[in-house]
Amino acid sequence: MKYLIIVGDGMADERMPQLGGKSPLEVANIPTINRLARQGIVGHAQNCPPGFSVGSDIAHLSILGCDPSKHFHGRGPMEAAALGFAVEPTDAVFRCNLLTMEDGDGPLDEKGFVSFNAGCIEGEDALEVVRTLKADPDFAAALKKYDMELRETPTFRQILIHHHGDFEGLYFETNWEGVKGPCKQVFPRGNEAKAEPYLTLMRLANKALEHAPINERRRKEGKLPANGIWLWAEGKAAKLPSLQERYGKSGAVVAAVPVVKGLGAMCGLDMVDVEGANGEIDTNIEGKAEAAWEMVNSHDFVLVHLEAPDECAHAGDLKNKIQAIEWLDSRLITPLLGKMDEAKMEYRLLIISDHRTFVRTKQHEGSPVPFILYDSRMDTKRGVTYTEENGMNGPDVPHGDKLLDILFENIPLL
Repeated sequence: MKYLIIVGDGMADERMPQLGGKSPLEVANIPTINRLARQGIVGHAQNCPPGFSVGSDIAHLSILGCDPSKHFHGRGPMEAAALGFAVEPTDAVFRCNLLTMEDGDGPLDEKGFVSFNAGCIEGEDALEVVRTLKADPDFAAALKKYDMELRETPTFRQILIHHHGDFEGLYFETNWEGVKGPCKQVFPRGNEAKAEPYLTLMRLANKALEHAPINERRRKEGKLPANGIWLWAEGKAAKLPSLQERYGKSGAVVAAVPVVKGLGAMCGLDMVDVEGANGEIDTNIEGKAEAAWEMVNSHDFVLVHLEAPDECAHAGDLKNKIQAIEWLDSRLITPLLGKMDEAKMEYRLLIISDHRTFVRTKQHEGSPVPFILYDSRMDTKRGVTYTEENGMNGPDVPHGDKLLDILFENIPLL
């Protein structure tokens, strides 16, 4: 028996006037997904419990069978794990975004916030920005003074490790979708003494990067400069119970998004890197389908994640959100299950949206999400399609961390 979870990130939404009172899931052409829904069970689950932020970190903890109230220790360590960065239990780990703020040499507190990802800077430009920071004498001295390390990646997502760091009592802004106005909104706050090392680093980063050659070139090319950093997603390194320990099963994760890959790694899943998988609408979906097929042949369990619906919703791009959902059906699920059916594999499959992402607000929303539970050995003949409304009318899983036990038939859904 093989077990799969396929996540369409943020694909659940709401009904909207421009779709004739329907949701993106209701208008999308998804014949394979709807066949699975008609032959399986459509229900709803709460992946992000009350009291937690609504995001992929909390939701995927639940989806992977870990109770967030027991196992969530911050997003930073998850992303560090995805990158293979070794961290100690005493280390404080942060996501360090390369961002864009208003140009000029005035006080950082008064500069306007422009872009949380510096125009989605990537590749050699992102690496050059980090090299510039590390080569700056004042910034390098601050890293040494505070016993910190800045680990670089070829994206806007960097990792800061603060050895023996203490962030208790500090608040780091996480609402990158809603930040407008002065940059001081993303400053850590709550304890002035504890915040000082992080504020110092942010100020020195702006000073080092404002007139750096890499940013002068980007301005001339009409691109946003990466002239600052934003620290958030703080957490302490923690070990999650592995899939093998809990269920005696091998597993793999096929994902582009660091937090999902990292969570998989922390749960003992093998990470698969797919060339051209970038978390955007133009990601390599066929490559993901092929990688998933390879993993299905060598593992008991595979989690496949597609970020594109969420990214399109954050951009307010309704047309491409629907397109991403349709491509999940036609370019990933259809060919993957076609190969599994041809090979006469028996399998149980969970298709789910980790959380809702509304095109209208461009933000995550925390109400229950619809799922499909399908078993290749049977046809339930329930005959309903995969929509938010049908999900809410189906079985309720109030704690999303029970979904994995349901998939593995350790506990019943009905």
